[in-house]
Amino acid sequence: MAGIIFSEGSGLNDSLFGKSQEPIKHVITCGMEEFERESQLEKVYNMDTSDRYAEKYTSETSLADFQDVGENGAVPVSGFQEGYSKVIEAMTWKNGFSVSKEMLEDAQYGKVKSKAQNFVQSYNRTREKFGAAMLAGGIGKKVMFAGKAYDTTSADGAALFSAEHTSITGGYGKQSNIFTATNGFSVAAMDRVEEAMQSVCDDDGNLLSVMPDTIIIPNNALIKRAVIAACDSEYDPESDKNAVNFQCGLWNIIVWKYLPKTLGGEPYFMMMDRKFCKNNYGLPWVDRVKLTVESFIDHNTDANSWSGRARFGVGFNNWRGVAICGKGLTGTTV
Repeated sequence: MAGIIFSEGSGLNDSLFGKSQEPIKHVITCGMEEFERESQLEKVYNMDTSDRYAEKYTSETSLADFQDVGENGAVPVSGFQEGYSKVIEAMTWKNGFSVSKEMLEDAQYGKVKSKAQNFVQSYNRTREKFGAAMLAGGIGKKVMFAGKAYDTTSADGAALFSAEHTSITGGYGKQSNIFTATNGFSVAAMDRVEEAMQSVCDDDGNLLSVMPDTIIIPNNALIKRAVIAACDSEYDPESDKNAVNFQCGLWNIIVWKYLPKTLGGEPYFMMMDRKFCKNNYGLPWVDRVKLTVESFIDHNTDANSWSGRARFGVGFNNWRGVAICGKGLTGTTV
C-alpha cells in the first residue's frame, strides 16, 4: 500500500527534536518502498481500497445457454441471482516507538535510525505475516494470529480450501479445491490438480474458464527444488525416457517465506489463476486507512514518540481460482 500520512505535533520544530523529524520520515518512507518491492501480497491478493468500515463481495449466477428458437423466434428470458457473498471488515492495527532526549543530546543518531527502521519493518512484516497466515489457514475455517481468531471461510461458508464447496442454486453437488497427494509432490499430482481446477463449475454447473498460471510455495528446500524442476525442466524430471514435460515454462512461481514450511507435517503447494481471482475478487485485501504516522512529545518522559495506525483486513470470497495440495492435507486424493 503505497503512501504514508505523516502528522506532526506542535512545538516539535522548536525543540531539540526538530532536526530529527525529516530524517526519521525519510527512513520510514524509504523502508516502505523497499519492502513493497519484495512483498508478495499484491501477487496473491486482490488489493482493494475502501471508504467504509466493511466491504461486501459477491457474485451472480450465470445466464442459461443460448437456445435455437428457429426463424423469427422470440428471445428466451433467462434469469440469474446473487451468489454467495462475503463481508470483509478492516481491523485497526497500531504500533509505535520513541526517541529519548538523551539519544539526541548524545548524538546517538544510529540508534534513532535503527528505531525508525524497526518500526517500518514491523508494519510491513505484520502485513506479510497476516496475509500468509490467512492463506495457509484457509485449510480450516479459522486461524489464530497474534492471539486472535480470524475467519478463513469463503463466501459459501466452507473453508477457503475445502472438499465441501456447495452451490447456491443446487447446480452441482460438491466441489473440491483441497487435494491429498498420497506420495507427496510429483508432476502427476501437479497435472491432476491443474485438471481439477480447469474442471471447476459455476453455481449452475457450467464449466468455467479457470486456467491456473501460478504456483505458490513456502520456502521449503524440498518442495522448492521439486516444483522448480517440474516447471522449468524441458523433459520430465521424474523419467529417464526423455519424455517431454508439457508443464515447462507455463508457470509463475511464488516462494513466500512467510508461509509455514509444512502443513500437516508435510510440504505442500498452491495453484492459482491470478486473472480469475482478480476478475472475481477471489481473495480480497481491503485497505481502509493508509499507515498514518504521528510524531509528538510525551511530556511525561520528554521523549519524541512516534505512533503508527492503519486499518486493513482480508478475507476470502470466490474459492474457484485457487487450490492447495499436500501429503499432510485431508482432501480429494490425487
